[in-house]
Amino acid sequence: MNPILIVGPCAAESQIQLASTLSRLQDCFAKNSLEISYFRAGVWKPRSTPDTFTGLGALALPWLKKIETDFHVRACLEVATPEHVRAALAAGLRHFWIGSRTAVNPFLVQELAENLKDNAETVMVKNPMTPDLNLWLGNIERFQKAGIPNVLAIHRGFADNHETLYRNNPLWEIPIELKLHLPDLPLLCDVSHLTGNPKYLGEAAQIALDYGFDGLMIESHCEPSNALSDAQQQVTPETLTEILKTLVFKSPTTSPAENALRKERNLLEHVDTQMAELLAKRMSIVDTIAEIKKENNLPIVQPKQWNKVVAKYQDAALQDEQYQEFIKKFLELLHQYSVARQRNGD
Repeated sequence: MNPILIVGPCAAESQIQLASTLSRLQDCFAKNSLEISYFRAGVWKPRSTPDTFTGLGALALPWLKKIETDFHVRACLEVATPEHVRAALAAGLRHFWIGSRTAVNPFLVQELAENLKDNAETVMVKNPMTPDLNLWLGNIERFQKAGIPNVLAIHRGFADNHETLYRNNPLWEIPIELKLHLPDLPLLCDVSHLTGNPKYLGEAAQIALDYGFDGLMIESHCEPSNALSDAQQQVTPETLTEILKTLVFKSPTTSPAENALRKERNLLEHVDTQMAELLAKRMSIVDTIAEIKKENNLPIVQPKQWNKVVAKYQDAALQDEQYQEFIKKFLELLHQYSVARQRNGD
């Protein structure tokens, strides 16, 4: 089964930018037996602050329609208000997604469903920013009841200040539960917004595919460094293709044991990456503490503070003897290195 691949820039910035990006994507995909399911580009961008690029609006709609005509590919865009829907439909566009910010408001989602009824061909429903499975399911149901021929779900993670590696917390159990409720509904992962960092795209994409996702949404720009929005998370068409080439897509010849093992290994790799990032961050904080101690003539070793650290680890540790012994040795090594690092700064 061919995966659903939705690719394109975060935002439509110019006709040249759209055509250049798509032309390179099609060339790269053709050379690697990949197919573009939809070309994505935001026209109205719901940004956190008003002084950032919020999209070109209706000006860009004819560009997307021209992309469809010239390149024979379906173009999709985000709509967040009934006015957006009416303008996009008037421009001849028929494929849309509902963003995570919009998805938290069932009144607005219902209005969008009513305005898209009998007109839209595809509606992709992203998860709400909050981890609310029932709200996500309800939003999907609104578009299904409106008679939209193709309704898809897109997982892009959830806003969570405790997430330490990705831009958004995956909480994989929620999209998996959605798949159990709606097994025939295509489920995709927007790994660009999930991770917020190109170096984690492949890792997150493989985890999603191993969990049974039907495809991916990934942002690609002809010149990511010059992108007007989300420049840090977009990749060139060539880089995107290289990432996709590393992925293992679902195959009827792959055994359940191989799928299960690959999924667990990818999850383990994700945890290891988090640990490496956190340890590096911890040492950076140690360096800052060393400077404060030096400036204020404070002792490097402070037993009471370290005992608090040990207690936190022990409280969170598995309650078996072997693991407790591992934690004890790990903390001894961690403390020795932290003290040595502070002494070297003198």
